[in-house]
Amino acid sequence: MLAEPPFAFVPFDARRSTAKPRRTGLSMVIDDGLPLAYMRGVFELAAPYIDLLKIKTGTARLYSRDQLMRKLEMCAEFDVRPFLGGQFHEYVFAMLGEAALPKFYAEARALGIRTIEISDNTVPLTPEQRRGQISAAIASGLAVFGEVGSKETLSNPALLVEQAEVCLKAGAELVLVEAAELVENGRVRRDSLEVLKRGLPPDRIMIELPGPWIAGVRSCDIEEMKKILFAEFGPDVNLANIAATTIFDTEAQRVGLGTGGPLHA
Repeated sequence: MLAEPPFAFVPFDARRSTAKPRRTGLSMVIDDGLPLAYMRGVFELAAPYIDLLKIKTGTARLYSRDQLMRKLEMCAEFDVRPFLGGQFHEYVFAMLGEAALPKFYAEARALGIRTIEISDNTVPLTPEQRRGQISAAIASGLAVFGEVGSKETLSNPALLVEQAEVCLKAGAELVLVEAAELVENGRVRRDSLEVLKRGLPPDRIMIELPGPWIAGVRSCDIEEMKKILFAEFGPDVNLANIAATTIFDTEAQRVGLGTGGPLHA
């Protein structure tokens, strides 16, 4: 029989989905080269609060095959779903062309990866290319997360909605919204959030948190954006780019135990 958790009499926000697998309230942690021993420690403590692990950009190319497969096996052990970041797919497309993508998909499957992200952060895609690449990856046996938005320019938020709809109609399971589109000089673009909230189903989008890779973004700006997202979308907003060091604190904020204080419906 499992021991009762500490302070069990203290309630959580009832709107929060607390059991995996979750359909909403997904938390995605960035893996930018987490050492295996460190990653095990994080999972042993926080796996109940981690749904997805994004192997950032093209970092999968830098591991030994054994190290990468051990990392993927650990994800399976702790019921965390790994996926390849979209910029790796962009790199293959830009450097080797469309003809190399089937080999990329086959290698992902051979490693045990079942989900990839398809984005155009730095290599723009036409709607036809976006549809075609998502459809081809799905046909190869992979699940696809789409990503919309650019790391380099601020788009009209209505365009992000259109791009997300292309992804979803092509079969993408989830659409991530690039963080750089949602902040300007470190401050949240609330008008863009409102357009996303009105235009897309909340259970099919995941909002990325910004980080220091975006000019003008400080740690306090990331924390402020979390508070805004939980206030606007509720505790079950799908949230991406959470640092491994802040997953516990982020979950505390989701259930009303964090620095933002109790959430209200």
